Amino acid sequence: MHTKETGTLPVRDQVSAAEWQVRVDLAAAYRLVALFGWDDLIFTHISARVPDAPGHFLINPYGQLFDEITASSLVKVDESGTPVMATDHPVNPAGFTIHSAIHEARPDVHCVLHTHTPSGVAVSAQQDGLRALSQQSIFPLSSLAYHDYEGVALREDEKPRLVRDLGNANHMILRNHGLLTCGRSVAEAFLAMYTLESACRIQILAQSGGVALIEIPYAMRADAAQQARQVTKGLGGALAWPGLLRRLDRLSPGYAL
Repeated sequence: MHTKETGTLPVRDQVSAAEWQVRVDLAAAYRLVALFGWDDLIFTHISARVPDAPGHFLINPYGQLFDEITASSLVKVDESGTPVMATDHPVNPAGFTIHSAIHEARPDVHCVLHTHTPSGVAVSAQQDGLRALSQQSIFPLSSLAYHDYEGVALREDEKPRLVRDLGNANHMILRNHGLLTCGRSVAEAFLAMYTLESACRIQILAQSGGVALIEIPYAMRADAAQQARQVTKGLGGALAWPGLLRRLDRLSPGYAL
């Protein structure tokens, strides 16, 4: 594979301290997605900006299961999806189409997380999408967008429509496809996905009871963003992230290698 950089040193010795920290967090997110059962073999993606290298991003080595991914195995690519460090792994073109579009259009977004969970796909196939059926639902509903299905995301011409539909939202339901969240950090994108996935799972469970459902009135959820800041003491995903890393250290060590 032709790359823009080569080297035989360990990856940690080839990158800045800032990039290495993002690599560790991103590898942790992949492991956590597997731990929570949100993975779909090798077929979804989480990406993150390289903080001190504009136009460079980190994404999974296509072919590795999420519970195998390490900080060193992540692939660094440019805006066209071309690796910029030596790697033995390819990049999934469908995965990078979605992620590159969002990173290019949203400089505030440093991490994009995409899943194909059964609950997420089930809600994405419902005409009404996510409903205000749980406390968990009110947070993504305060910043939720939808994008209609256009087939496997391989075509460049889908990018502007994806960006248009996302707008300034940080949660997106990809119709008949799955879920997507954005964050200013890996931790923030992960917490957003945890909440959105929980809301979808609860919705499917509630609907399975076969009885009329009670929706939360809009007046009770209009200030959900402010409520979220209060609940997390203004720290957002950073509040739970250290505990999640401790869980990984116990159950899936090795992600930081």
